[in-house]
Amino acid sequence: MKPDDIASYLKQVYKKEIVVTGTGKLGETEEGLKEFGYGKPLLIRFSADGEAKTAVLSSMRTEGGFGHDHFSDRAQILIWQYATFNRLPEHVRSIDCGYFTHDGRLKSTGDAEEYFLLMEEVEGVEYFLDLERIRSSGATELDVERASALSGYLADIHARKHDNRELYVRRIRDLVGHGECIMGLMDSYPDDLDFITVNELAEIERSCIDWRWKIKSRTDRLCMVHGDFHPWNVMFREGTDFTVLDRSRGEWGEAADDLSSMATNYIFYSLQEHGRLDHDFKRIYDRFMEHYLAETGDWDVLKVIQLFYAFRGLVVASPVWYPNLDREIRVKLFNFIRNTLSEDEFDYKNVNSYFSG
Repeated sequence: MKPDDIASYLKQVYKKEIVVTGTGKLGETEEGLKEFGYGKPLLIRFSADGEAKTAVLSSMRTEGGFGHDHFSDRAQILIWQYATFNRLPEHVRSIDCGYFTHDGRLKSTGDAEEYFLLMEEVEGVEYFLDLERIRSSGATELDVERASALSGYLADIHARKHDNRELYVRRIRDLVGHGECIMGLMDSYPDDLDFITVNELAEIERSCIDWRWKIKSRTDRLCMVHGDFHPWNVMFREGTDFTVLDRSRGEWGEAADDLSSMATNYIFYSLQEHGRLDHDFKRIYDRFMEHYLAETGDWDVLKVIQLFYAFRGLVVASPVWYPNLDREIRVKLFNFIRNTLSEDEFDYKNVNSYFSG
């Protein structure tokens, strides 16, 4: 990081002519540019239109294990600090929030109120419309081929492994405790439901915590994942050509996450039409699962998928996300969640055995 880069950044912030007169670690008095590392605060001495000033530039360390694993984690914390430091009496004042570019320059984001993402337009049709069509008029051979294409895609990305233990542990922890996942979903359920009681939800949550301790040491399974691989996040064009959208919750995780996400929707649509996994949806589900297992040889996924099925079951059983679902379907989904969590190995060939109370 060069003095000219620092001066250029400070000019963005102060809107004045800047001359950097010295930099160093906090507590040091000598001048000269010191090596700046993430998590090491840098004291900057400078003049702004001739007025002497000092400021401290601080970032975050990147060690895993404390929720700082991803760039977005660190950005979230720093943006929050910038927004709140000045609202607390006697707190050190925050001047700006910024970011480093790939070539080491500094940019200000201090005026930001909300962030956005600009993406390319994708042509195609969302995959859930295929499932709606299958529900009303049946499946074609192309539908079965598309299930193979989707599981083949998962087999490909899941073959890309990573050896960062903390990322796997975190992924399992977040699955249970994150606001977007199991505990957050349970907290979103209204009181006084006619298909599940508070005590039953609490018991499911305790089972999920037991499963977290059961599988969080399976760190050798860490692989590339999509993270939210459901029919609304896949767009098909002609034949089996598709694009995926909106990957979530980190680049690396557990293969069972993606596998259960799509499989749950085959089960969910079939339950609504047939009251069980049956007819064309069973054919598509079987092709999806069997092709994946044949391509990967990952039979151990059936020993960890239970916790992920619980999460996806809570999504599709939710009265918030699916307010018009029949009570009978919600009851079967919660039977599925409880019975799946009670199994050491998920029997993918006998899904219907999990729907009984």
